[in-house]
Amino acid sequence: MNRHDSELYPSTSLRLPRFDVTIMERVVLGGRDSGTLKSDVYALFESHPHLLRNPVEQLSKAEHRQLVRECLRLLLRQGYSPLSYFVKDPQAYFNLGEYLSLVDLSLTVKMGVQYSLWGGSIVNLGTEKHRKTFFTAVDQFQIPGCFAMTELKHGSNVAALQTEAVLDLSTDEWIIHTPDDGAIKWWIGNAAEDGRMATVFARLKIPSRVRVGAYDDHGVHAFVVPLRDAQGNELQGVEIRDCGYKVGLQGVDNGAIRFTHVRVPRENLLDRFASVGRDGKYTSPLETEGKRFAATLGELTGGRVGLTFASLGVLKGATTIAVRYSAHRQQFGPDKDSPEVAVLDYPSQQLKLMPMLATAYALHFTRDVLISKYTDMKRNKDDDEVLVADVHSLSAGLKAYTTSYTNSALSVARECCGGHGYAAVNRLGALRSDHDIFQTFEGDNTVLLQQVAALLLKQYKDSFPKGSLVATFSYLKLMMQDALPANPLVSHATEPSHLRNPGFLKKALRYRTAKLLHTLAARLRTHTASNRKKKGSKGSAAAAAFHAWNTCLLHVLALSRAHIESVMLDAFLTAVETCPDADCRRSLKAMADLFALERIHADVMFRNEDYIAPEKEKAIRKMIEHLCGEIRGVAVPLVDSFGIPDHILRAPIGLSSMDGFDPYGEYLSSIGFNV
Repeated sequence: MNRHDSELYPSTSLRLPRFDVTIMERVVLGGRDSGTLKSDVYALFESHPHLLRNPVEQLSKAEHRQLVRECLRLLLRQGYSPLSYFVKDPQAYFNLGEYLSLVDLSLTVKMGVQYSLWGGSIVNLGTEKHRKTFFTAVDQFQIPGCFAMTELKHGSNVAALQTEAVLDLSTDEWIIHTPDDGAIKWWIGNAAEDGRMATVFARLKIPSRVRVGAYDDHGVHAFVVPLRDAQGNELQGVEIRDCGYKVGLQGVDNGAIRFTHVRVPRENLLDRFASVGRDGKYTSPLETEGKRFAATLGELTGGRVGLTFASLGVLKGATTIAVRYSAHRQQFGPDKDSPEVAVLDYPSQQLKLMPMLATAYALHFTRDVLISKYTDMKRNKDDDEVLVADVHSLSAGLKAYTTSYTNSALSVARECCGGHGYAAVNRLGALRSDHDIFQTFEGDNTVLLQQVAALLLKQYKDSFPKGSLVATFSYLKLMMQDALPANPLVSHATEPSHLRNPGFLKKALRYRTAKLLHTLAARLRTHTASNRKKKGSKGSAAAAAFHAWNTCLLHVLALSRAHIESVMLDAFLTAVETCPDADCRRSLKAMADLFALERIHADVMFRNEDYIAPEKEKAIRKMIEHLCGEIRGVAVPLVDSFGIPDHILRAPIGLSSMDGFDPYGEYLSSIGFNV
């Protein structure tokens, strides 16, 4: 028993104590941000209210794009240096993205394009000559740039991109060309209006040294390609079109680009992982095309980290609006002489919002783990292969999980706010429209989850000869014992102290991951062998493995989600254990318990495997309901601890000033009533 045992296993008859919101906000900040960056950024926009878009205004895309430019330039004038943050202080850079997500999500995305993608490609894929040439101009938005990877016919399958970069030995230039309409670069941020240059991903082709008239295709590489001159005119051979109105993010100027034999110097190849000499000789420190490709894509991890932070900012905002509204809104009562009851006092509303609140906190503490690992990786200059793989997997999985969860939570929050949640002025609709694409860009979520599973399988395979595992996957060394049939005494245990025991909760989620991993590995072996047998000598090993993977795809995705949830619980319980304030710690522990128990109860696998007996399932369900009721008592201070000021939240039904104040006044005023 440790020093917090009396707090971690409280009696179910006790209410959670009220805590000091300022202390909890410091816990959320975690000591890595004193709050200065956050308060300074929010104060800056408070002093420039004309840049805070009124949710009911129907701006044209041109007006919205101009507003976003003005916001970005304001930040730069105030001395913020986003690309310097990205390189030297990633925590500050990604925190800034989260803080700005509720200012305007288009602003966050445009900054991500300019700095994580365009700037990040220069910094991470180029060499010192590229950094010296472009760093300051990119940082100060003097050279707005693009990240031209996606094509009309290829998005997730980057290896199949068709755009060509052919070396002309006679002029020492690359010829960038779009071979057909399917290869037109599509959805390229900053392209429609602002972009002057782009990092273009294209197939690097060099005249063959052994086949006269032929070219050797070395796969997809990155090239710096000018798009417009200083006056904004398209350069010769560059054709750009506006992708037009979208479902959301109208403040981002997405465009489509066609290249027709555009010539750029040989030095415009971003050559950290491969270079080409004046004689056309191709060299690389990485011995295979596969490793070069993986290294190139691995440098895009920062974009996924940024989307995780921004998506979490949206989730915090939506949860704040829904919880505050539900705590204030009253409907029905015992009789006509009794006061009406707050909507949040109904168990049905609690069951929707309290797990959402708990998950927001779980994601917050897990993204802290991610940024810590990411910062260590960059500090080590990507030399630690184990850490690089760990960060790649965690960023992919957490981006997929966070954005998918937030997307669903936005709909739940809107529903929990009834008709008032449908009003544009209360922002939930706009946030939902703007955020929706987060599930797709910087890696489609389904594809990213498969990457997580692939690394889990590799770790599983490697654990047998090596006997040890590292980093985020270290718990898999317990896989064999965790995958054993459950102890009958544990399967039937229903005591509250057991159900809320961190040991039980962690082991349950680890058991699920281990079981899914063990059975997936067996299924893949079986299906691969079966496919090879059916095809005989005509079937390739790669084809057999591909079809086996596709057959098991739903199993693959379930494994990845289970792994991420296990990592989230570990991060949450670590935050509980290290919380310095007893009252805050009690609330955090209740939310961690709710997070885990809801996942256990929702997954039928636990019951199918006899890990959870019927009576225990009922006890878990009752405990979930009890925890929702407990957390309801501190739900408002918990969302207050996110520290989102009213002028940033800008949703009349969700303002912190609701206590002792009519929240409908501003709402009525927004549609023209004198109040």
